[in-house]
Amino acid sequence: MPHRKQVLRVVMVDDEVPLSLAVRRILMKYQVHVADVGVDVTFVATHFANGEAFLESLEQGAEYDLLLLDLKLPGMSGMDILAELGKQEQSIVTIMITAYATFDTAVQATKLGAFDFIAKPFSPEEFRYAITKATEQLIVSREARRLAEEQRQVRFNFISVLSHELKAPLNAIEGYLKILHDDEPPERRQMIDRSLLRLDGMRKLIFDLLDLTRIESGQKARQFTTVDVRAVAQRTIDLFANEAAERKIGITLRAPEPVEILADPSELEIVLNNLVSNAVKYNRDAGSVTVALERKDDIVKIQVSDTGIGLTPEESAKLFSEFVRIKNEDTYKILGSGLGLSTVKKLAQLYGGEATVKSEKGVGSIFTVTLQDATPDGPADSGVPATTLTVATAPATANAE
Repeated sequence: MPHRKQVLRVVMVDDEVPLSLAVRRILMKYQVHVADVGVDVTFVATHFANGEAFLESLEQGAEYDLLLLDLKLPGMSGMDILAELGKQEQSIVTIMITAYATFDTAVQATKLGAFDFIAKPFSPEEFRYAITKATEQLIVSREARRLAEEQRQVRFNFISVLSHELKAPLNAIEGYLKILHDDEPPERRQMIDRSLLRLDGMRKLIFDLLDLTRIESGQKARQFTTVDVRAVAQRTIDLFANEAAERKIGITLRAPEPVEILADPSELEIVLNNLVSNAVKYNRDAGSVTVALERKDDIVKIQVSDTGIGLTPEESAKLFSEFVRIKNEDTYKILGSGLGLSTVKKLAQLYGGEATVKSEKGVGSIFTVTLQDATPDGPADSGVPATTLTVATAPATANAE
């Protein structure tokens, strides 16, 4: 099988021009074979004598794969450049080149994202070794991302076909069961009702799988607009009001004013619907749910508290994984797909945030989802402070769908 070829763009930021020219000559003749993925890599090199010129090239649209960065530079230092690259979320593998390396500077540079260090003066062999390590790291990580993306697309296509093929027979079975229902004696109606309930569970599993795979694969069209989270929360409460009333669970919304975020409204609905649904589903009869909203500075908090059945620390640790449903004596009768909270977590990550839970068995849970305002060009704008959705729900939400 022939090897694939890739060309990596190397940029060197160093005020020693002779050194930069020597590095360029080495790279022109050097090739790295990444055996794990069957890729042959060659290099093209660019040089800047100061950090300001390098950053300006990035602003103008230049792209680089590997950065050879001097610590001591006229104007901005190497550390300053590393910090700026971190703010811009630039995915450039950086090798620091310096004659002034200390343990403290190495630690600081590593925290800022540096991959490796080369101490001046260095031999061509030392330089090639460092370039080889960085190249292998970069190529293997890219290949892993590529394969993961292919797997997401295959999974989405499979689930889409499967769901399409399952909908028709499920609808037919449901229709026949409903026809039979009224003509059967009470003891058989109970069995039919149970079958219809299971069909609803299967249908929800299909929709949950589609939501999850659409998000993972990027197939879901995202429409960003300024959303009033209070309005979304009210719609969610209205959606589950009847279910809550049947068990005498009260739901209260506390939001003195609109709470806005730039987001896809349907994605906020998925987050809130899953969390509030769980707060009701895993609550105690005659319990309560309170949805409290506030905006403080640039932070939005949605806090949903309930009087639920609770989770142990071990159960909480598993909660956001796919198809995980915590089964115990309190939850074994409650239906769910085990996908709702994993979908919430993936949506939070799309907005540059995360989903976490704090819970105490028999007391309640607090689910926290952090989000950033979305941007048209990506999932989130790292320069915008995080929006936080804090949902305190019954720990039983562990069995969340």
